[in-house]
Amino acid sequence: MANFEEMSKQSCVPLKPPGLVLQYGTAGFRTNASLLEHVMFRMGLLATLRSKHTKAAIGVMVTASHNPEEDNGVKLIDPMGEMLNPAWEVYATQLANAELEQLLPLLEDIMKKEDIDRNLAALVFVGRDTRSSSVSLAQLVIDGVSSVGGLYKDYGLVTTPQLHYMVCCHNTKGRYGEATLEGYYSKLCQAFIELTKNTHNRTDDQKHLTVDGANGIGALKLREMERHLKKELQISLFNEGQGKLNYECGADFVKVQQKPPTGMNVNSGERCCSFDGDADRIVYYYTDPDGRFHLLDGDKIATLISTFLKELLTQAGLNLKIAVVQTAYANGSSTRYLQDTMKVIVRCTKTGVKHLHHVAQEFDTSVYFEANGHGTVLFSRAAEEKIRQLTEDVNTDDTRKQAAILLQHTINVINQTVGDAISDMLLIEAILALKGMTVQQWDAIYTDLPNRQLKVKVSDRRAIETTDAERRAVSPAGLQEAIDVLVAKYRSARSFVRPSGTEDVVRVYAEADTQESADSLAHEVSLAVYHLAGGVGEEPKPLH
Repeated sequence: MANFEEMSKQSCVPLKPPGLVLQYGTAGFRTNASLLEHVMFRMGLLATLRSKHTKAAIGVMVTASHNPEEDNGVKLIDPMGEMLNPAWEVYATQLANAELEQLLPLLEDIMKKEDIDRNLAALVFVGRDTRSSSVSLAQLVIDGVSSVGGLYKDYGLVTTPQLHYMVCCHNTKGRYGEATLEGYYSKLCQAFIELTKNTHNRTDDQKHLTVDGANGIGALKLREMERHLKKELQISLFNEGQGKLNYECGADFVKVQQKPPTGMNVNSGERCCSFDGDADRIVYYYTDPDGRFHLLDGDKIATLISTFLKELLTQAGLNLKIAVVQTAYANGSSTRYLQDTMKVIVRCTKTGVKHLHHVAQEFDTSVYFEANGHGTVLFSRAAEEKIRQLTEDVNTDDTRKQAAILLQHTINVINQTVGDAISDMLLIEAILALKGMTVQQWDAIYTDLPNRQLKVKVSDRRAIETTDAERRAVSPAGLQEAIDVLVAKYRSARSFVRPSGTEDVVRVYAEADTQESADSLAHEVSLAVYHLAGGVGEEPKPLH
């Protein structure tokens, strides 16, 4: 720690803005970029300690994902490309909020608690998105790593999932893939080309996809990847960096506003998708001949992928358990279709992909997506081994072997470390091609129940406590009973409330058989929250 002591004496360590308190959440730290200098330096320190503790490379990604351009953020990546261990999230929060004189004692305390040998080597991979603030903030991470004698590899401009991938590749000594961008592109694209080889006479129309890059890093990386696709996927790319990041474009805008991005020409029936700012979310959509907008969100994506995987596993004769992991925000129609028609296991967990990823690891094969389009597919080591053995077994009949080969290519097109818009896009495109499906046929698998999301400002979000994967409120007293009474008034209805993780608001979700009913239910539940959970400001107004 000698280097750090020297730096702190020389006042090179960025100071924490007075009174600022930040919390490390599912998405790490995220706020206005001007408030993050001290956080970046300290996350460089923490990543170095984490690397020594795990004896592995750790990732630090500088991004604020779908937030406005003036914001920024940072998240740490653990050795297998997964999100940071929850116990270390606590250390991240403590370090971010510590005064300068508390830093060294806090670092010493972490090393003592975690039994870290300070003489061990440390390696930190650093990546950043396209925000103008990301260059200097990433340098501060590097300064933090260097100040305590850690080594770093600066990947520069990468998507968040690409950095997760690099960390996993390095720490598995190449078993997962090569820890370079070229390695990432060639692994995914070769698998995609092998999958689509099995389709017949795809027309240029069927190979064509319109992509909204959210004016972010995903657009840049998609352009780099295009040559690897060998025209098997022909991309028309919009919002590739000329406009403002995430402004009136991107997956979050499309999902929330239920309309195509600004400045993108969407022809009737054309297959389109949108990434978010750091390319870890994706949603699909199209407009029909009447000009109506149709969104295919994370629920529709999970249904398409799990249907495809179940068919292949059945054809391969593999007795592997397949599950779909959702949150309370998943549309009720998707849950019913998966359970009743597809007969797959469905699990519901708290909001936040780290919760979904954790539950997904319990199964042989699992598909997890949040409704916002953030998700991926996991295969257990045992499942991958069974599939590999089947492809190599000379006594396997052709049908089973072909299904196993397709499963193997599917595994290679997926980024199992984290939700990845580029990887998910290639998987969806391959499935549609193999099944000979149009986007309209995919959309028609089931019909979403109309729904509405609202938020209510409250004096203290901690007044709301939930259970049953956030589907039931346990406090304040009387709130869940009030919601139950309101839900009973409508057909096919469901509603839940949950506190925001970052601000004093309560999020309200409602669905019912008609949009009018969903809107009314959402409003009535908002009123119940306002009156029973300490609402502030004006009473919620009806939507119509």
